[in-house]
Amino acid sequence: MEVFAQILDMDDDDDGDEGDAEVEPFSRMMVQDFSVQAEKAFQDMQDALAEKDLRKLSSLGHFLKGSSAALGIIKVQACCEKIQHYGNLWDEEAGEKLNEETALTRIGGLIEQCKINYREAQGWFKTWYEERDK
Repeated sequence: MEVFAQILDMDDDDDGDEGDAEVEPFSRMMVQDFSVQAEKAFQDMQDALAEKDLRKLSSLGHFLKGSSAALGIIKVQACCEKIQHYGNLWDEEAGEKLNEETALTRIGGLIEQCKINYREAQGWFKTWYEERDK
């Protein structure tokens, strides 16, 4: 929430129009852009998983890790960081190398967990903006 609060500080709401449908234009735009990026990244991850393309999985994990961190979505960020490392055949927590089969299996489960965490975050943002739009 701290990161999102900093983003809210950047919103340009100096126009004083309380009835404006876009109360937080900058933050809302960031959330919408993240949603588009995340949906595409998850599809690309599924495709890369089917192709067993660990390099691409690592790259996509890195990309989505950064995007989610920018909004303070730490659960998605953490999942994506693991995908990034597993794509490089590395278990950061254990400090050991992985074989391809193990990495792909773990990534498959993490993609699903990331999607769950993403949907939770989207629900939170939706509720937050609905409350502000009242």
